[in-house]
Amino acid sequence: MRGPVRWAVAAAVVVLAMMVDSAAGRFVVEKNSLRVTSPESLEGKYECAIGNFGVPQYGGTLHGWVVYPKSNKKACKSFEDFDISFKSTRSGGRPKFVLIDRGECYFTTKAWNAQNAGAAAILVVDNKLEPLITMDNPDDAGTEHLENITIPSVLITKKLGDDLKKSAENGDMVSVLLDWRESLPHPDERVEYEFWTNSNDECGPKCDMQMDFVKSFRGTAQILEKKGYTQFTPHYITWYCPEAFVVSKQCKSQCINHGRYCAPDPEQDFSQGYDGKDVVVQNLHQICVFKAANESGKPWLWWDFVHDFSIRCPMKEKKYTPECAVDVIKSLGLDVEKINKCVGDPKADEENPILKAEQDAQIGHDKRGDVTILPTLVINNRQYRGKLDKSAVLKAICAGFEETTEPAICLSEDVQTNECLDNNGGCWQDKDNNVTACKDTFRGRVCECPVVKGVKFVGDGYTNCEASGIGRCEIKNGGCWKDTRNGKTISACSNEVSEGCKCPPGFRGDGIKSCEDIDECKDKLYCQCKGCSCENTWGSYECNCGGNNMLYMREHDTCLSKEATSSVGWSFLWVIFFGLVLAGVGAYAVYKYRLRSYMDSEIRAIMAQYMPLDNQEAPNQHHVAHAGDDI
Repeated sequence: MRGPVRWAVAAAVVVLAMMVDSAAGRFVVEKNSLRVTSPESLEGKYECAIGNFGVPQYGGTLHGWVVYPKSNKKACKSFEDFDISFKSTRSGGRPKFVLIDRGECYFTTKAWNAQNAGAAAILVVDNKLEPLITMDNPDDAGTEHLENITIPSVLITKKLGDDLKKSAENGDMVSVLLDWRESLPHPDERVEYEFWTNSNDECGPKCDMQMDFVKSFRGTAQILEKKGYTQFTPHYITWYCPEAFVVSKQCKSQCINHGRYCAPDPEQDFSQGYDGKDVVVQNLHQICVFKAANESGKPWLWWDFVHDFSIRCPMKEKKYTPECAVDVIKSLGLDVEKINKCVGDPKADEENPILKAEQDAQIGHDKRGDVTILPTLVINNRQYRGKLDKSAVLKAICAGFEETTEPAICLSEDVQTNECLDNNGGCWQDKDNNVTACKDTFRGRVCECPVVKGVKFVGDGYTNCEASGIGRCEIKNGGCWKDTRNGKTISACSNEVSEGCKCPPGFRGDGIKSCEDIDECKDKLYCQCKGCSCENTWGSYECNCGGNNMLYMREHDTCLSKEATSSVGWSFLWVIFFGLVLAGVGAYAVYKYRLRSYMDSEIRAIMAQYMPLDNQEAPNQHHVAHAGDDI
């Protein structure tokens, strides 16, 4: 009895620590909406809590009839025992949602029995007046069907449940729409998600389920991460040991760093196998592997490490050791020394900054509650509820993308239905040119005018889309009129303007359906000169002047003699020639005159330095004359 007693004490320690933690935090119930569409007396929108099993239809809706069974109302037994089936009796019939009373058995048992009877979803009615809670199962209890449940499950309030049951029992057609479209935020083209897990591989069905998920989802996660569609971060839950128990044998075996970071014993028996502190150390190794891989620009290597570690270092083969972890690290080409430095000293009586950050991250913030369920997936800061399965999780991640920005993997046939294949989704299309405004999305479809060969179409997307901008005339001639005759093509579309159709010169019309040739001759618009003869052509005209020596000038709508034109032309050339000659002679004469004047002035200046010139008085004579005046 020593093992069970020790386990009981250790369990009490862990529970106490969890209670202390939860007092400062909060648990958030993740919800979706339920809309009653009939009967009229119950019409309206209600909230319901998403069950943490099955497959919620994140990003989508499910419409069905509500059924309240006459027997097996709590669904704790197989409905076959009561000869009850919820399968549709005809193809294309609306699915059935089964109202089930809470109590007597696990939620997963109720869902499994209803699913086997043909139910498309279950609505569990609470048995007391209280706020909505999250349906989940205790570890190792009621998990035999956990991985096989594929229908969504929700919990509704007692008040709503009683009203629905009353209407169903009265024979009313109760119609309900379950809506998960806003259960996850979808703000932009990148999804950020976290996976709260642990390295323990001996904790029962849930540990097996999370490891199966890692193995199956690894390839998909790495593709999404490498192409920048997602940002993934792993996290690990730890608890601390209350100070009064830090020196106890239980805390010493479950915790590192002097009781600061703890995990439950893997086998729940302290007398054998690995201890909780071994789990904490391996958790720390995996966090540091991600940190080193992320700093190297390859965060997806975390998936490889966790996958390989689970295969190469299992507890049952006694290989769950730091040495085995180092071997896996080396095989992936990561820096062992850097990771060991990150891990630090588990025996030191000090905080480990990595594990302290993990404990802080565990506490809820904004709309995300505390992480208390293990494993837990957080997508765009909302906790995922439902089956931890590759397909289910991928659908939830796809629901986190802004519509029309999701990657191709979210639009594959095994993930969603292409609504554009059914009547083109009700959107505009040009069958002749194979152009459509229907764009398939994970959440459904959008009618959005497309971009084809660099040309953007504009319109409402439902009834009309028209090519716009440069190059629009290359796509169905921009929706404008066009015709070809005798090898000549005329179009009302111009790439010089971004929109609209206009008939070219020589035509009249709306430019869209038709452009008619203008008969310039009949309308007497041109070729009205004396002696001219007019002949209409397609889009233009021909004007012939009387006589062979006449030439028609289209710009002036007049005729000129070819000889006169030639004479005038040569006379004009001679005038220009003589004008240029005269201008050259004049310029040369001016140049010679200015040069001569300049030379004369220079010569006079030089000679003035040696002898007075005739028109200049000698300086001495001028001085003597003034001296005589003084006498």
